[in-house]
Amino acid sequence: MPYRPAPGLTRTTIAAVFVTALAAAPPAPAHAFTGGNHESITRAALPWEPVTLSAMADARDGAINANDHGGYFLIGPLHCDNADYLAPGYVRHYPRSRDEATTELLACVRTSVARFRNAIRAADGLVDAHGRVRADQSDLSSPCTWKETSDRAKCDVLEQLGRGWHQIQDFHSHANWSDRTGPGPVGLDNPPGLARTDVAPFFDIRRYSTMEDADWTREARALVPVDLTTGCYSDFDSTGVKSDDCAGRVTHNRDLNKDTAASHRSKTGDNFGRAVSGATAETTRQWNDFKAALRTTYPDDRRGEQMICALVHDDPASSCP
Repeated sequence: MPYRPAPGLTRTTIAAVFVTALAAAPPAPAHAFTGGNHESITRAALPWEPVTLSAMADARDGAINANDHGGYFLIGPLHCDNADYLAPGYVRHYPRSRDEATTELLACVRTSVARFRNAIRAADGLVDAHGRVRADQSDLSSPCTWKETSDRAKCDVLEQLGRGWHQIQDFHSHANWSDRTGPGPVGLDNPPGLARTDVAPFFDIRRYSTMEDADWTREARALVPVDLTTGCYSDFDSTGVKSDDCAGRVTHNRDLNKDTAASHRSKTGDNFGRAVSGATAETTRQWNDFKAALRTTYPDDRRGEQMICALVHDDPASSCP
């Protein structure tokens, strides 16, 4: 059958809120792992051949960094922003509830689920009905564009994966999941650190992609620790509201981010290294889960295996007999 590109994020439920933001949002200062950090994390996580790996990982032009360009930059769920919360005992009153914070976190998860589904559909164009790699759809001799428009199937898959993995990597920089608490009393400027070293159970993207959204959302909500927080950032939240400031809230810029080794929170122990390690492990997990989903979705004539081969090799027409 002819290749039909997977729908972009604008086809998903969450994206309807952000159409205006994507078109009109101005550039803003960085609020995520730097492009170089996303690149090093992605290169460490993926055993791909060099041209393909660069297409995904490059600090400026890689798919993993596409969410940091244009209006996507100011969409909070694409960076796991605004899921901020402090429990009673740390502050007298926090302006958002645990439930509201969790809703923002699940909006971030939802964007990755949508991208995963899109990438599975786009992979169908990598091989023909008999499992032969399509050279015209897997060629990277010219750059991919990451513009949510129909391109070669390999470009479409890489874009969907990169745009879905970006916020999962950002989560480890923007949340207190792997952090250790800083010295002094816990509060707005020193949120508790969870010091977790495991992958986050609510990023079970492969399984969630096969479930009804209401079902996985209910399951994931129950897995969020009460003391989990990301930082408030002045971007658009899941309802399309852009906060003017983050007064009285745990902030991304001042309190929590580990976007560079020089940030305030990074300087507590090895918080920066812990964030990088967590993001690397999570990216490896997501790639392994995507491979498993391809094998399950496209078992006939080993089509799924050939899709995987086409994604990791620079010249799959000759490398994937």
